[in-house]
This record gives sequence, structure tokens and C-alpha cells, in this order.
Amino acid sequence: MYHTLLFDFDYTLADSARPCAECVNFALQQMNIPAVPYETACRTIGLSLPDIFEKLAGSKDPGQKEIFARWFLVKAEEVMVDWTRMMAPVPALLPILKHKGTRLGIVSTKYRHRMVSILDREKLTSYFDIIIGAEDVKQFKPHPEGIQKAMQALKAANATSLYIGDSPTDALSAARAGIDFMAVLTGTTTADEFRVHQPIAVLPHLGELAEWLEQDAGHLKAERNGL
Repeated sequence: MYHTLLFDFDYTLADSARPCAECVNFALQQMNIPAVPYETACRTIGLSLPDIFEKLAGSKDPGQKEIFARWFLVKAEEVMVDWTRMMAPVPALLPILKHKGTRLGIVSTKYRHRMVSILDREKLTSYFDIIIGAEDVKQFKPHPEGIQKAMQALKAANATSLYIGDSPTDALSAARAGIDFMAVLTGTTTADEFRVHQPIAVLPHLGELAEWLEQDAGHLKAERNGL
């Protein structure tokens, strides 16, 4: 029985693969670093910008990371909002969850103002009680600061909160925050890769979330009634 559902954004609620890959390679090229294949860039989605640079360029240099982030954000201003699309099940799912009285939030390394712009365009912003983005935290996922900040704002209990995401980084964030994690396979991580993180469930996409929550509540009720 979950009263609070917190979602990752990229590859969970929305498909931003094309603009993210565009921004990654634009930034690398501005730094005279060879572009990476589309699939390689996509596998960094959900990481912080410094971590993306370290993973792709193999450099821990703080100055280089800052330069990469600046160029990434230059391109992001051009393409990120316009090229991002919501995952197909999301517009129908959110009203169902809110009708049940569930509190909804987003915790992402994406900038909040861009998420809000995308959600505003789709008329979905009002379904979320809180949105935590990169500008709202000092430490990025897998540090639990973002999840903890959202839960504090919503006065949510650990036992009735669930974080839903598409990557091992999301799984680690939930574990470090002390709440359950559900995986969706709409990103680049496979079900086998999630197994080590012991998610409460692995769903192919968010279209199955409402039914899963109903079944989960039914099982819990049966257990409490001794059935």
C-alpha cells in the first residue's frame, strides 16, 4: 500500500533520448572530443552532467566537467523541451493515480524548469505535488538528497513511499533513502541488470502500474484477513 509515488523523469515519465544524445555530442564536439554513438549517449541518461562527462571522456577534471556542462546546457536550451515526449501511458495514468488520493512527485537530475515546461505543454503539471530537479539539490543521485527532500515536503513515510525509475542509479537512490524501488524497462537497463538491486517489481512500462498497485493492495488485504 503506497500513499506516495515518486518518479524519475527521463526514460521513466518521458522519452528524452534524442535531445539528450544531441546535447551530449554537441558538448563533446565543442571540447574537441569525438562524438559517441547514440546508444552510448543514451546509456548516460539519468546521470548528472559531471558524471556523464566522466563516464564518456574518462576524465575526473572538475574544470573539464564544468565546461562540458555549460555546452550541454547551451544546446539543451534549443532542443530539450521541444524534442522530449511523454511516455505513451503517462497522460492516462496520472489522473487514475490522483483519483485514488495518491501523492505524486518527481525526483530527477534534470533541471526542474525544463520538466515543468514539458509538463505544462502536455497539461500534466497539476498532477504532481512536488518536483525536485538538479537546481534543488546539492548532491545528485544516487545520493538520496532529492528523494529525502521530496518526502519531507510531502510528510511521507518510508514504509508507504515508492520510487519508480529506469536505472541502477534510481535503485541506489531509493535504497539509500530507505524506501522501496520499482523498475520500469523503458530505459536502457535490462530486467537482469536490475535483479541485484531487488526492486519490489519490474514492469515493462508505466501502463501496468495502476493494475500492479491494485493487485498489491488486494494481496495485502487478503494477508491481513488471513486468506
